[in-house]
Amino acid sequence: MDTLYEAEGLRIARLVVGSLGNNVYVLASSGHAVIIDAAAEPDRILAAVASLEVLAVLTTHGHHDHIGAVEVVTQELGVPFRLHPADSAIAGLEPDHPLIDGEQIALGGHSITAIHTPGHTPGSTSFILGDHLFTGDTLFPGGPGATRFPYSDFDTIMQSLDDRLFTLDDATVVYPGHGATTTLGAERPHLEEWRRRRW
Repeated sequence: MDTLYEAEGLRIARLVVGSLGNNVYVLASSGHAVIIDAAAEPDRILAAVASLEVLAVLTTHGHHDHIGAVEVVTQELGVPFRLHPADSAIAGLEPDHPLIDGEQIALGGHSITAIHTPGHTPGSTSFILGDHLFTGDTLFPGGPGATRFPYSDFDTIMQSLDDRLFTLDDATVVYPGHGATTTLGAERPHLEEWRRRRW
């Protein structure tokens, strides 16, 4: 597990798992933690949080490569599987506690905000913690997530970027569901290019 950030009582670490190189993030503060996207390789995820009291598994969206370890991890830890209900059908799983747009999730002395960012899937959700933004497959370095699925929509994902994510400061660090981190400032100049090319 790689530590990506550690300051002010907060640690953000990442595991890369599965055949699609999914990022699993562990956010920890004061001995408590949440997991963002229990994607695959549950044994590695469980080992990564062995010294922490995990509060929940937060899920960015219902695609199979983001939930492959959810059932094992949540059962082993006895914690809720959180997902926006609009993605329940895609996931084939009902969340233990549905994610609600604008909801505040406590973590130690910090607060994580769930932001509904549809487009890649109907229930795609991003998570904001201070200057840290976890986007799942909504935003990557170089563009928005794929909208080739019948339930996806390019105009909707761009609206999510315009109205929900790029309202945040340029210094905000973006932690995507696959690949390397970026910042909103690095990606903002390319918004019109993405709009023109429609991917």
